[in-house]
Amino acid sequence: MFTGLIEATGTVVALTPTSGATRLLLSAPALSGRWRTGDSIAVNGVCLTAIPVDDATQFAADLAAETLTRTTLGFLGPNSTVNLELPTPAGSPLGGHVVQGHVDGTGTVVSLVPLHAADLDGTDWRLTLSIPAELTAHVVQQGSITVDGISLTVAKLAGTTVEIAIIPHTYTLTNLHTLKPDSLVNIETDVLAKYARKAGQVEDWLTVDYLLANGY
Repeated sequence: MFTGLIEATGTVVALTPTSGATRLLLSAPALSGRWRTGDSIAVNGVCLTAIPVDDATQFAADLAAETLTRTTLGFLGPNSTVNLELPTPAGSPLGGHVVQGHVDGTGTVVSLVPLHAADLDGTDWRLTLSIPAELTAHVVQQGSITVDGISLTVAKLAGTTVEIAIIPHTYTLTNLHTLKPDSLVNIETDVLAKYARKAGQVEDWLTVDYLLANGY
């Protein structure tokens, strides 16, 4: 399990198709020595299994066909910046929200604009995304959403358009500052909303007021 609080960014070294799974090679010096073979690592919000390579500052992961179909990882090129998070140990504080690393689909960046253009180093930003219609049932205003692995709060939801307020810290220390209009991002909706809807209880108790009262 993850929380959507990005620990570091990494850089794509190579994305290599093989006769089986596609091999993703990443450079992640900030996480060197903190993972073992077989550990889970969230890469742009996708839970992957770490495979060692000769360079201790790098790790590899195999991407199944389902992963390539459902996420943006197959579109990564050399030097692309990715968000990285190691799993949250049991008993640790949950600073973001419960993130599984199971991406529901991809969204498209409509815009990412500074709220104070005269102070680009200190300004907040407004991220506007278009998401698939089938995901909107699990998104509520002031609720949680995961974008490329980042735990974020929905500021506004109108149809399939989601607006999110981005603080300077998040903009600078994640891959958000690399996004452009039409960039694709991985979307994971709130697992609480998924299970509630599956159980047919959404209209009974899962409201904006409930989510706010419980820290979402």
